[in-house]
Amino acid sequence: MDKNRVVITGMGVISPVGNDLLSFWNSLKEGKGGVGPIVSFDATGFDSRIAAEVKHFDPAAFGMDFKETKRTAKFVQYAVAASKQAITSSGLDLNKENRDRIGVLIGAGIGSLYTIEEEHKIMLSKGPSRMSPFLIPMLIVNEASGFVGITFGLKGPNFCIATACASGSHAIGDAFRILERGDADVIISGGAEGCIVPTALGGFCALKALSKRNNEPKKASRPFDRDRDGFIMAEGCGLVVMETLEHAKKRGAQIIAEIVGFGMTCDAYHITAPDPEGEGAARAMSLALADAKINPEEVDYINAHGTSTKLNDKIETLSMKRAFGPYAKKVMVSSTKSMTGHLLGAAGGVEFLACCLSIRDGIVPPTINYDYPDPECDLDYVPNTARNAQVEICMSNSLGFGGHNASLIVKRFR
Repeated sequence: MDKNRVVITGMGVISPVGNDLLSFWNSLKEGKGGVGPIVSFDATGFDSRIAAEVKHFDPAAFGMDFKETKRTAKFVQYAVAASKQAITSSGLDLNKENRDRIGVLIGAGIGSLYTIEEEHKIMLSKGPSRMSPFLIPMLIVNEASGFVGITFGLKGPNFCIATACASGSHAIGDAFRILERGDADVIISGGAEGCIVPTALGGFCALKALSKRNNEPKKASRPFDRDRDGFIMAEGCGLVVMETLEHAKKRGAQIIAEIVGFGMTCDAYHITAPDPEGEGAARAMSLALADAKINPEEVDYINAHGTSTKLNDKIETLSMKRAFGPYAKKVMVSSTKSMTGHLLGAAGGVEFLACCLSIRDGIVPPTINYDYPDPECDLDYVPNTARNAQVEICMSNSLGFGGHNASLIVKRFR
């Protein structure tokens, strides 16, 4: 069966380093981080008291009224905002489109823990009769996809992928497959997350997964650096408008890039730790390369999962060596989590945007805070300063708790 080619025509982002595409990309190019002391609640008493929070976000600026804002969780609001940006940048005129052929696939790892926290307090203090009727629809992870579909009247394929930190990448990969098959013409896809709340912070602290560099928040996210001590919780949303090439050409869309490969595997090893041999992640990369029908040497840039944890960065480096062989030493690799923090279920969407922008502008974003090389992490991590380069093909990797691995390949459209 002939497969449709699939292209990217629009992008939208809400992030700790900017709530629009221009400010987000400028921050990455300039190596500006978004990590700071937590301000949304009192984090006194937690081992980690820093995060990469979204700043100056106003739902009203994206058309959400007071009632909608009260009835939707932050990750849903971020998704609506990023969708509006993506649709606008794509030039899609929804009034001229068959909305039955436009889908929404937005991954989310956790949903709204804030809603659970608040409503649980109400249940204990005032009784179950005082709980909000919006508790369930506000907390479930599929509400980002559902609410975006409702907001824009999009009636095509609509669901949510929940694979922890790989959610956004899996969503884009599934959207790619649906468009390849011809089951839709357009899909808005990526990831959204908004769970910087006491319960989540406490849970990750209990896992010993977070950085304790509380006195130097800007230096805390340091992927592949010898002195890394954990990841930084972050929040936001990164979405793309994906279309079949035929549909994009028919409406005269400006094409940003083409998605050509997707690979996914499971480590089948441990609920939180990666396979120490890196086999699962390496196989996901190899499957994506095979799907794209390209050789490892054709990849110019890898946006690594790069969480800044001891295990992830060591094992991901090993997995890139397994998948790319000797060329792993030559390909440019960076972790934009060094600036954005770890957006959990939204990470894959935001990092896929970085790959598309890298191709568009010929700039590879850096890994900041790379001060002390780790002998076990010995690749070209584009340390501290963005690099001008002709970028034709990028790979974006996401690895999630549960052993979920996803690799996406995007290339310059020809």
